[in-house]
Amino acid sequence: MTALAQRNRSGGGVIQAGWRWFTSHLVMLFALLVLVYMFIPIAVVVLMSFNTHKTKLVYQFDGFTMHNWLHPCEAQGMCHAVRFSLEIGLLATLGATILGTLMAFALVRHRFAGRTVANLVIFLPMASPEIVMGSSLLALFIAAGVGGQLGFRTILIAHIMFCLSFVVVTVKARLTGLDSRLEQAAMDLYANEWQTFWRVTFPLVFPGILAAALLSFSLSFDDFIITNLNAGTSVTFPMFVWGAAQRDIPPQINVIGTAMFVISLALVVGGEMNSRRRAKAMS
Repeated sequence: MTALAQRNRSGGGVIQAGWRWFTSHLVMLFALLVLVYMFIPIAVVVLMSFNTHKTKLVYQFDGFTMHNWLHPCEAQGMCHAVRFSLEIGLLATLGATILGTLMAFALVRHRFAGRTVANLVIFLPMASPEIVMGSSLLALFIAAGVGGQLGFRTILIAHIMFCLSFVVVTVKARLTGLDSRLEQAAMDLYANEWQTFWRVTFPLVFPGILAAALLSFSLSFDDFIITNLNAGTSVTFPMFVWGAAQRDIPPQINVIGTAMFVISLALVVGGEMNSRRRAKAMS
């Protein structure tokens, strides 16, 4: 009886310890489940990039092949659409990042008439539905007399317009959390305003600027609604995917999606590792 009681007590202790571990790690387990759920569509895209046949709306894996990766431009017009989206994305990112960073510095560091209104207006493109912003930009282009010349320029202007708000908000958040005493210390050590900016302020704000640029590129490369309304006869990659979905989806589309995901993941992991190295070197 004593041995049986000891086994029951030990079994009950194991159950209690397991329950305590489960309750203490409940948030982490829930977060892992959410991440797994979010990554299921990405896993499907990666799997379908090795599929042997085209698919129509319903994804069905017919067999493994490397042909899609070895011939990514086999689908007619796809690589041209990808190159077009990359050009638009890079130029829109450059323009929105420069303008948005200047606007963020102006809103955080300076007091001027209309500053409160400007802070409010910045959020409007983020809060407005894309169909509203896209149709508004189209009406603007028509009123400006370029309604018959929709294409590269109108898409670029539209993308800069809707990426601008995200850049301003991201860089502004970084500037707001910046310790002004660091800049004051630099100037106390006889650094002028330009030296203080380039050697102290800019390196501290740069992670926010980089994050804003990556966000802008992702938004620009991925956009469909605003682009479709202002593209004319030009075709970006999301528009190509939408058109292909009406017929057969070439597996090379999944190759491009997988490649973009891997590149984005590599940039994030590389940036995190670099930040950790810098933090370790400073400690």
